[in-house]
Amino acid sequence: MTDDADKTPKNAAGAETPENGMNLNEIQTDNAALDDEKEWEMGQPMANDVTAIYDIPVQISAVLGRSSMPVNQLLKLGRGAVVELDRKVGEAIDIYVNNRLVARGEVVVVDDKLGITMTEIVKSDKS
Repeated sequence: MTDDADKTPKNAAGAETPENGMNLNEIQTDNAALDDEKEWEMGQPMANDVTAIYDIPVQISAVLGRSSMPVNQLLKLGRGAVVELDRKVGEAIDIYVNNRLVARGEVVVVDDKLGITMTEIVKSDKS
């Protein structure tokens, strides 16, 4: 009488191997599978097909602050008028892409022009 356990393939060291005869230690990793999990460098394209979206225009807005006033007060504003905003000096500004809040940042001056440095990425509630 033979036992089914006796028919299990064994490797040279006498350890059991799967039915296909391969030892689990002999299985090599698939490099293509590893490429899918690769982290990309900043500015490096993730895939060749991403270049198809590079020319899509987006609207970027940096909001320093907000204020509201009646129209008659707005019409009275003249050159040099100061409008008080709802933000304090040094407080982060909101950065919108296509009217969606995506980041917060700080105002910087670069070669006599204003610029924005992003300091925080805002996580979206939508998935």
